[in-house]
Amino acid sequence: MCGICGDVDLLGAPDEGPVRRMARALAHRGPDAEGFFVEGSAALGHRRLSILDLEGGVQPMVRDGVALVFNGQAYEHGEVRERLRVRGHAFSTRSDTEVVLRAYLEWGERFVEELHGMFAIALWDTGQRKLVLARDRLGKKPLYYALAQGNAWTGAPDGTATRAAFASELKAFAAHGGVPRELDAEALAQYLAVEYVPAPRSIHRHVFKLPAGHVAVLDERGFRMRRYWELPAPSATRISAHEAGEELVRLLDGAVARRLVADVPVGVFLSGGIDSTTIAALAARHKDRLQTFSIGFTEQSFDETPFAELASERLGTRHATERLSGQDCLDLLPDAVASLDEPFADPSFLPTLLLSRFTRRTVKVALAGDGGDELFAGYDPFLAHRPAALFARLPQGVHGILRGAAERLPSSSRNMSLDFRLKQFLRGASAPPSLRHQAWIGSFLPSELAEILHPDLRQNSAPGVAYREVLAEAERGIQAGVREGSVDEALRFYLGRYLADDILVKADRASMAASLELRAPFLDTHVVEFAARLPWRLKLSLTRTKVLLKRALRGIVPDEILRRPKKGFGIPVAAWIRGPLRSLFEELYSDSELRRAGLFEPRAAQAMLQRHLRGEADLRKPLWTLAMFQLWQRKWGSSASALKQVA
Repeated sequence: MCGICGDVDLLGAPDEGPVRRMARALAHRGPDAEGFFVEGSAALGHRRLSILDLEGGVQPMVRDGVALVFNGQAYEHGEVRERLRVRGHAFSTRSDTEVVLRAYLEWGERFVEELHGMFAIALWDTGQRKLVLARDRLGKKPLYYALAQGNAWTGAPDGTATRAAFASELKAFAAHGGVPRELDAEALAQYLAVEYVPAPRSIHRHVFKLPAGHVAVLDERGFRMRRYWELPAPSATRISAHEAGEELVRLLDGAVARRLVADVPVGVFLSGGIDSTTIAALAARHKDRLQTFSIGFTEQSFDETPFAELASERLGTRHATERLSGQDCLDLLPDAVASLDEPFADPSFLPTLLLSRFTRRTVKVALAGDGGDELFAGYDPFLAHRPAALFARLPQGVHGILRGAAERLPSSSRNMSLDFRLKQFLRGASAPPSLRHQAWIGSFLPSELAEILHPDLRQNSAPGVAYREVLAEAERGIQAGVREGSVDEALRFYLGRYLADDILVKADRASMAASLELRAPFLDTHVVEFAARLPWRLKLSLTRTKVLLKRALRGIVPDEILRRPKKGFGIPVAAWIRGPLRSLFEELYSDSELRRAGLFEPRAAQAMLQRHLRGEADLRKPLWTLAMFQLWQRKWGSSASALKQVA
């Protein structure tokens, strides 16, 4: 893995100093080497984490007037290399970086369609005076950019731009010093609703994320962007569960084998869940004495280490475990906020960061099970999908009676307790069909946003703003023939939005903060496209998730793991807010802190905290989401009045 950055000015020569500062801000992504290309209109920077061809893969790499900075891995680079050799290309290194560069020399802007893997790419073509930015199909690697016309940063992806700055993380723009860092009011509302800032926005009004599966170009014609890959719609071709299972295992096994290739030690994250155990079981076929790693919790209902140890014993891996307490969480928060230079409310970032640090002591590359839930309907809300459709047909009066009864249930701090599940179900079941899953897994509903936001910002609580990208994803699905409110639409939501902007952000920032490369075999292009085309009925029954995956893995994954209920990589946030994190939350929700932010209604926020502390309700999700924004604002927000910036 690496960190990339740059500044390209078609009207002049950018200052090298800001790009060098950007690269230093990304040193954790690439502690092994630093490199720069400064020529004419372009200044590119690179930080390297050396994984493959340790001597030959130095960047920026320049060939035939094209300079490349590349973050990621092109897993099938050997096959692409041979195709390019046949076309007359001569290679001087074994690195996938040179394959990426020569693919551009051969196929131009369509080169990215020939690559498979995880990547964020920036190319400066001197002869054509053209900057090309590209991001992998699912968004495994991040890429932010800002545009300007002359010396004026536009605050919009403007087609008439003449300048672009780009980087792997937002903190690089803070180091650049020239790009404005004003808060984006709509991005704030979206963050509070969905627990992350969805692409293409960032939390800063002048900086954007290149969406997954897109390529962008800045040249004399201005700035333009296109989607080069779309998630396939389910196929009408009939396939039996047996045939689908055999093909799935074949594709997954190949994906794992490709991701074990490295010139440094490789291990596997092993939680003891189905997804991580699948990856470990397949990796053990290809690697003797595989090393596996897990994180545990002192709070028993959240601890998965017994299952991880069982899986390790059955698979014959060398396993290591580390445990996390409430105090460990408290101690880690400053580092977490520093790593998350954009508000991010998935609390499992904390154990993922600790697991990454723990793993990095032994290996430089790790494989993980990310993507299994999204591809095979593994999340609990999938079991609520059809009951919610029936619930929606009941009279609204009945909805109110049931919600009132649920509110009177005692509040539990246990992981996925019955009262928490029931209350979350009722919160989202009345939402429009395309928004139900987002309502179930998000923090603030639009009506709750209107209560918590400052009056000057309440217009952004409207569903069309707060859920803009969720609705856009649903519209793309409808255009592809996916029925509104269907399980297929829900699968698209989890793959196109939640995976890209939550799960993969968590994986990238946590692993890169520890200078660890993290690879996800489930998200291999061939696996994803095969799984996406399968009918949802192979994946989900009335009472079971991941039906096909569990069937396909019999005899590969231990039966105890296949039969165990899903736990999820969560932490005991509800209990910690009432315990070791209480004083921090009381500070963050104090009048002085909330008024300093200038974005929220203090009384509404404080009432929410008090209800939770008294045990009247489990409000872990909205409380954590708002608190993480407050911590982000302390570390990364502008010193000027936030409300003046966004009003």
